[in-house]
Amino acid sequence: MKLRTIESNTFNPYQNLGLEEYLLHHVNQDECILYLWQNQRTVVIGRNQNAWKECHLAKLEQDGGYLARRLSGGGAVFHDLGNLNFTFLVGKDNYDIDRQLTVIVKAIKLLGVNAKKTGRNDITIDGKKFSGNAFYQGKNANYHHGTLMVDVNKNDLSKYLNVSKQKLESHGVDSTKSRVTNIKAYLPNITINQVKQSVVQAFEEVYQNKAERINLDTMNQNQYQQLITKYQQNQWNYGKTKDFNHQLSKRFDWGDIDLFVKVKNGVINDIMINSDSLEIDWIERLQKQWMNQQYQYHTLVEYLNLGIKNRSLNDLMERDIKSLLQSEL
Repeated sequence: MKLRTIESNTFNPYQNLGLEEYLLHHVNQDECILYLWQNQRTVVIGRNQNAWKECHLAKLEQDGGYLARRLSGGGAVFHDLGNLNFTFLVGKDNYDIDRQLTVIVKAIKLLGVNAKKTGRNDITIDGKKFSGNAFYQGKNANYHHGTLMVDVNKNDLSKYLNVSKQKLESHGVDSTKSRVTNIKAYLPNITINQVKQSVVQAFEEVYQNKAERINLDTMNQNQYQQLITKYQQNQWNYGKTKDFNHQLSKRFDWGDIDLFVKVKNGVINDIMINSDSLEIDWIERLQKQWMNQQYQYHTLVEYLNLGIKNRSLNDLMERDIKSLLQSEL
């Protein structure tokens, strides 16, 4: 398989997310692209999250920060220049999350620190998270991206992210700061460039091939600019802000869910579902299935056919959502 690498030359999240999607549309089936990028003072929320719930927006905007929404699911993350982002963009036949995670774990071990994959999408050192990962399935290719906290300002992280008390309790900690760590805590002299070099080295060693650098000048600038515009739009980043008259919320082992519905004459005539679940497709499927249906337990359960490939997860999520509906309706 052919390996290619590319580094962003900007700290603007809309340009970086635009480049990420551009690469997704242009990666060949027989190659894997490793994309390295950084954002300045940015909160990036998952595809189906509520911006107002996940982020202290007033503080972020007051400090000149950015709010951005990505294509993938999962939870909100804070980026500053002490953080390095990576993305693996791969044709569907060669997409291998375990292999890709092995690259990141090996990169940190090459630097001299013992990292481990834990939970559904985290990499930790001594039980503390320094890398969160999320995933997206495109039409012809997929991507897997994540963070590497090298020297992130943890005070800013706590200032801008609004992490639910339930989520913190599920990890046995009382604050966001106590749950995460920086690589610099273990390697005081480490730099972002050294981490970049180690990630590229691990990439080549795990895939047993040399990587070729991509020249940014070869991109189709019109296509790239259209994607930047998409990620800049308030409608994309903030979502809709309609008045809903019913809300159901709960946190489960697979993630949290907030169901907002507008009911008229017993029928759902508007619906929005927010979640940090990595299973982003079922969110959109649920919204479509439940639109214009009777707002009652037995009717909604009939349309609860998630169709997730992981059968055990499918059964778990279906059971949990049924219990939520039963307790509230």
